[in-house]
Amino acid sequence: MTRKILILAFVVGGLVAVGGYGLYRLGMDRGMKMTDGTLGATPGAPSTTSAMKAGDIDPSNGKKVLYWHDPMVPGQKFDHPGKSPFMDMQLAPVYADADADTGTVSISPRIQQSLGVRTAPVKRGALSATVEAVGSAAYNERDVAVVQARSNGFLERLYVRAPLDPVRKGQALAELYVPDWVAAQEEYLSAKRIAARARDPSYDSLLDAARQRMRLAGMNEEQIRRLETSGSVQARATLVAPIGGVVTDLAVREGMTVMVGAQLFRINGLSTIWVNAEVPERQAELLRPGNPVQAHAPALPGVTFKGKVNAILPEVNPTTRTVKARVELANPGGRLVPGMFATIDFAPAERKDVLLVPSEAVIQTGKRSVVMVAQGNGKFVPTNVEVGVVSGGETEIRQGLSAGQNVVVSGQFLLDSEASLRGAATRMSDAGMLPAAQPEGVKR
Repeated sequence: MTRKILILAFVVGGLVAVGGYGLYRLGMDRGMKMTDGTLGATPGAPSTTSAMKAGDIDPSNGKKVLYWHDPMVPGQKFDHPGKSPFMDMQLAPVYADADADTGTVSISPRIQQSLGVRTAPVKRGALSATVEAVGSAAYNERDVAVVQARSNGFLERLYVRAPLDPVRKGQALAELYVPDWVAAQEEYLSAKRIAARARDPSYDSLLDAARQRMRLAGMNEEQIRRLETSGSVQARATLVAPIGGVVTDLAVREGMTVMVGAQLFRINGLSTIWVNAEVPERQAELLRPGNPVQAHAPALPGVTFKGKVNAILPEVNPTTRTVKARVELANPGGRLVPGMFATIDFAPAERKDVLLVPSEAVIQTGKRSVVMVAQGNGKFVPTNVEVGVVSGGETEIRQGLSAGQNVVVSGQFLLDSEASLRGAATRMSDAGMLPAAQPEGVKR
């Protein structure tokens, strides 16, 4: 009984082994046929198509087939039709074309549909550019006042004691004792008394000389008139702020000796403020001094500042490739202070009657800009263009296209890759580096 069971087990094992080998051979045969392109043919297609090879004439269009390839993997070439081993699609034939040396690509409508190729016309229109940039606020360097010592003296009292203290126009800043003023004023008062007693008009020249000496000592006309009216010597001078703003530089303290010409205070106004906005160099040409702007600061939500472009600075940042636009903003209440970030909305003039294409149609290679132009009958050719302003999903074309042409806006990267490969292969064939009529087959 045990012997019969063993025999039966050996028989069953042999049948399983034979069946597994048969399935293995069937799978190998189907894989070899798929590689050769026989299984990848479309059901119901003519047998002549499946039997074609590289170098044959396609009976459907009378063109010579160079090779087959998968448009999604254009670098791999096959010498027979069939199903792509990379994608779930049929291999596409590549024909010998008189335009191959120009990089023209011919794609059948079926392949265009598979690739999702879409085109759009080149049109003329107006480009309403919207330029937005960010920058930081800074003092308006044209709204600055410097207070200096007009005479040698001693600083007896200081009313502004710290940098960045706010001041009003006409506010007292410091009080100086000026010894040189005492002698000049005493001389003037003596000359005035002598002229009054003598009642001689010739003494007027003596008074004029005394006034000139007071001017040289550093007294202004208002101080001289006050002396003439009061008749009393003024030994102290009160320095006042010529403008309103903040004291950005304080160079003195009480008790110091000051020399004539020394800078004591520097005052920056806050009625207007500058914002140095970083504008991309391609958009900088849209801006002109005087263009109106609006600004918003994250630190002041809901507040809009209005102003204008003051200047476009002649310098490009080599790292960010931006140009600084100096914007001058009205700053009521001094709420916008230096150091705050602000977003600037520029309103450049509208550009009219320019060539426009969808921005997605332009391929930027780093050294050049390329668009794929549809020539009809399934032909596409890469064209170098010079681009201008980009705004609102549209790109200005300055050179390379004309109105009415159609450009590819979807799938153009695959077409450009194929055009580059074909052009390179043609040049190598012309140079004798590759045989022109012997495409690379499938390696097994």
